[in-house]
Amino acid sequence: MSDWYTRLMDYFPEKEMKSKEHFDILLQEKKGTYQLEESRDHVLLYSENSNYVFIDYILVFGKRRGKGIGSIVLDQLKEKGKAIILEVEPVNLMDPDSEKRVRFYEKNDFTKMESIRYERIHAVTNELNKMDVFAWTPVPVSEEWVCDQMKDVYKQVHTYKYEEMYDCQPQPVSEVLRLGELTYSRV
Repeated sequence: MSDWYTRLMDYFPEKEMKSKEHFDILLQEKKGTYQLEESRDHVLLYSENSNYVFIDYILVFGKRRGKGIGSIVLDQLKEKGKAIILEVEPVNLMDPDSEKRVRFYEKNDFTKMESIRYERIHAVTNELNKMDVFAWTPVPVSEEWVCDQMKDVYKQVHTYKYEEMYDCQPQPVSEVLRLGELTYSRV
């Protein structure tokens, strides 16, 4: 099942994708932390740290969607007993799947972190990419805590060896992730 990258490229907008080289370096040099799980039904790429799991990409393949596979994958991650954090494209009326994705995460007890602003410019397309941050946690946490973990993700995953691969400097984390008014919620 080595076509996972092609399947991701076919589904996700280019402005949300890492290069194949970036994935390969993460999978080789961060082995045990950055992981690939694939089956005939789905692809999951995630980074696991002591406090949280960051879902980089999750894709259930076309006709297999709507059969509970994504929920099973999320439930398996929840069994680790750690917070789960991910980025979701904001609802866009031009993309009916965007609302379905948000509803899927909400149905699986993920909560949008309303005070986190996440905006970065893609290294290849130079497009601004705005994402919402969602989280599920086994215990209540602050949005500030989630934002701090996302800053770690940005440094350890999104911009890992960035200059080497994209021949440019990554945006400073302070420009990409910002925290507005603090709210505390059960996620």
